[in-house]
Amino acid sequence: MTFLKNIPSTASDAELVQAYKQSQDQEVLGHLYLRYMDLCYGVCLKYLKDPATAQDATMNIYEELVEKVIKYDIDNFKPWLYRLASNHCLMQLRKEKRQPRVVQLPVMQLKEETHLEDVIQREEDLDKLEDCISELPEDQKLAVNLFYMQKTCYKDIADKTGEDVNKIRSYIQNGRRNLKICMENKIGQKEENE
Repeated sequence: MTFLKNIPSTASDAELVQAYKQSQDQEVLGHLYLRYMDLCYGVCLKYLKDPATAQDATMNIYEELVEKVIKYDIDNFKPWLYRLASNHCLMQLRKEKRQPRVVQLPVMQLKEETHLEDVIQREEDLDKLEDCISELPEDQKLAVNLFYMQKTCYKDIADKTGEDVNKIRSYIQNGRRNLKICMENKIGQKEENE
């Protein structure tokens, strides 16, 4: 069984991304987005807290996809879309925060506002961490990724990479130290710019 211009209905996300990049047919993109529209709406609702605003954001994200899917290399669509939706909502919240408030918030809502600031700060810190990880030497980057992100033990990392366990321990230790230095530098730069 097929749908849309000889693309099988069982096409993978990667195949649909490629098909859209080649044809720029919004029907193809729409089919791909429908797979994850509920995920997108859930992310938007989590950040924006209002169903109507979350629905609007979900549609705005689709409009962003029209250009961004063509522009970026996307290895895995679902996590990429999740990150795009999160960033979209965070940017929307930042814009709203800059606008003067007409109504004074009751005291009990201040906790939610503080939580939002914490969420935004965590997102910024994660972005900095990703940048710092990308700056690590390859051996440290691989060891840190396997150990912390994929929860792989020293011995299994050594088996995968063909390195000695002590060497792996050293890569992780040096990588952690380099990440700490990099993060401190990025936080220092941000404070200087403010």
